[in-house]
Amino acid sequence: MSRTVKRAFKYRFYPTPGQAAELARTFGCVRLVYNMALAARSEAWTQRRERINYNATSAMLTGWKKTDELAFLNDVSSVPLQQALRHLQTAFTNFWAKRARYPAFKSRKRSRRSAEYTASAFRWRDGRLTLAKMSDPLDIVWSRPLPQGAVPSTVTVSQDAAGRWFVSLLCDDRIAPAPASSAMVGVDAGLDSLFTLSSGEKIPNPKHERADRDRLARAQRNLARKARGSANRARARLAVARVHARIADRRRDHLHKSSTRLVRENQTIVIEDLAVRNMMANHSLARAISDAGWRQFRTMLGYKADWYGRDLAVVDRWFPSSKLCSGCGVLAEHMPLTVRLWTCRCGRTHDRDVNAARTILAEGLSVIACGGGVRPQRESSSRTGWSSVKQETPRVTKGIPVPSGRGGSQAQ
Repeated sequence: MSRTVKRAFKYRFYPTPGQAAELARTFGCVRLVYNMALAARSEAWTQRRERINYNATSAMLTGWKKTDELAFLNDVSSVPLQQALRHLQTAFTNFWAKRARYPAFKSRKRSRRSAEYTASAFRWRDGRLTLAKMSDPLDIVWSRPLPQGAVPSTVTVSQDAAGRWFVSLLCDDRIAPAPASSAMVGVDAGLDSLFTLSSGEKIPNPKHERADRDRLARAQRNLARKARGSANRARARLAVARVHARIADRRRDHLHKSSTRLVRENQTIVIEDLAVRNMMANHSLARAISDAGWRQFRTMLGYKADWYGRDLAVVDRWFPSSKLCSGCGVLAEHMPLTVRLWTCRCGRTHDRDVNAARTILAEGLSVIACGGGVRPQRESSSRTGWSSVKQETPRVTKGIPVPSGRGGSQAQ
């Protein structure tokens, strides 16, 4: 039986000069309101031990608009500004739940440029989208159709570092469950092969960043030679951003295809709980790990498994998948990363990655049946991409403002 889910459909669009100017003003106002509200909340806690919620910051926004210095906030739609305050409230909620660090201020150069519009701030008519404060609809490239009869509930407009404009339409979509299957697979993440399956198949690692490393280096050298603040430097920065965008797009496409295939072909998928943030501390491997996109892959697996009625389980990160013989269950005492083939005392010779995938699958199935150190991932945790508290590190509270004289207190 099909189910209804909220699904975002992202498209490129090409604004007119007037639309681009209006959106640029909106992005700037959204960033300013977010930063001012964050400063107010932090100051209230550190100086007066006072909690400020969304309603209080919304009242502050009304007051800001009445001042001469911030009267320009009235020139843009009020809805994206209110949504920025809601996003800040969500950021604090995640921080208090120890799912994220303390909210950070938005930067003009480094932060994502985006604005969110709810139904009261846009018009959707005959497949054409017109935003508040605009007279003409957006010129959207419909690379794929929306679900039949779908009406967007939320619209998010963004511009990436490469200067490309995107609009994301959040709609209700009915997704039919995938055909029933008894297939099961264990997945071991790696760098030589991006993923190794318990069936013995190895999904190659395209290494998109390495493939474009020379192109990226040339663009970065060209950027370094340009004078700061010049038009030439701005153009060189865009050239660097386009190379990064090409790498990210190709990586995302490959991960989407791989995750979709695994979800369609298998009823149960078992993966490892990798501490990617901790692994990135290894400077010899950080660049390759970042290029692999393991965290992004896990997030994709999570929401796709939820959509199509599949089961995704995550094995405890301390499970010795590589050193455990998938045949007899004997644990090898020592196995450095340089060892790719090894022979167990039972006489079986193992490919390190294939053996790891098979032991991950076996551990996942046994603990699903008996209970223990593996966690089925469905609905909330799989859709958000966050696992249980065990995955958090002590650095999760980094950045919290500490009142003077009360070094051990934390914002609540």
